[in-house]
Amino acid sequence: MSISKKLSEEMQRSSWIRKMFVEAERLKKERGADFILDLSLGNPIAEPPDAFLASLKGAVLDSPPGTHRYMNNAGYPETRKAVAALVSEEQGVPITEDHVLMSCGAAGALNVVLKSLLDPGDEVIIFAPFFVEYIFYADNHGGKAKIVESDEEFQPDADRLREAITEKTKAVIINNPNNPTGVIYSVAKMREMAQVLADASAKYGHPIYLLSDEVYRHIVYDDVELPSVFKEYDHSVIVTSFSKDLGLAGERIGYIALSPKIEDIDAMCAACATTNRSLGFVNAPALMQRSIRSCLEARVDLDLYRRNGEVLYEALVKAGFQVVRPTGAFYIFPKVPDPDDVAYCGFLREKGIIVVPGSGFGRPGHIRISYSVERKVAQKAAERFAEIGLATGVKSGA
Repeated sequence: MSISKKLSEEMQRSSWIRKMFVEAERLKKERGADFILDLSLGNPIAEPPDAFLASLKGAVLDSPPGTHRYMNNAGYPETRKAVAALVSEEQGVPITEDHVLMSCGAAGALNVVLKSLLDPGDEVIIFAPFFVEYIFYADNHGGKAKIVESDEEFQPDADRLREAITEKTKAVIINNPNNPTGVIYSVAKMREMAQVLADASAKYGHPIYLLSDEVYRHIVYDDVELPSVFKEYDHSVIVTSFSKDLGLAGERIGYIALSPKIEDIDAMCAACATTNRSLGFVNAPALMQRSIRSCLEARVDLDLYRRNGEVLYEALVKAGFQVVRPTGAFYIFPKVPDPDDVAYCGFLREKGIIVVPGSGFGRPGHIRISYSVERKVAQKAAERFAEIGLATGVKSGA
């Protein structure tokens, strides 16, 4: 075999999300697109807001010489300054453009930060259920992912975190709002985590970084308060993108924001800029940096996601599923009647519903439902879940 053994193993345990998406596409051709309800992929369906489209058009038409050349690896100063102002307002902690690096999406941002931090064998703690790619990102840079269970409400457990930390722990990754659960970590839970990390950093004589993936930060409902990681913990880093709140997943534009209280902050910023280049990203897309600069507070229409989430949540509850109500992102993560969640996904597939097994996110016995779909798809799925019912699911999935 020509590919590496390591990659071959990763491909064997790769994301269930893509597997189910591919299966859905196959079944649509086989059984008809109207019958197959694909709730597998978190691909933002809401179109970019008019403010972005106007800004994009302006950026294309206003292209002076040098517009499409390389720039500073960290990104355009004007864009970083605008992002810094936004982050300062949201976090309640002032930062400058020197604390911001534009990235190729949140995935690129997280890889940049991990490469900047990790030495071979360093541990990266991840709470389950988790976005599966985090494991690969840690491994990319010599790190070892260490999984810690969240509680029954999918909130981080400070006691379990404390027990998991060792002298090799370099970072903790959180995703808030969370994929796959749609849960928002509370201020109280964030504060507990921050105290554990501060105590452990002092104990082991080196900072343990809190890496907060906030790609769904602006996809929130019911005025739920989102904690400020910069306020709660000094050694914190935000990685995010405009994939969801501006509907730009395919444009690969995001940023890293570093707390100004990080030890050796100047060295950390320089490391991220160097890593951005050495990983081959070089810099974030120039056109996107110029386009998002003037519309950072624009948002996609959240009504579609909100209504889809409500109709599916109500249908699942009425059907008897045990489910934590989502308050952010566009996912629901119910517990299913069959402990074999992969088999249960197979049962649902026969009913025309394509979802992802919780095993793919480190929490067996659950399924992830993405409601980033057209309104009619969410409505049909809700009706079908109601028809199946909990008892029928157990019987049919046995």
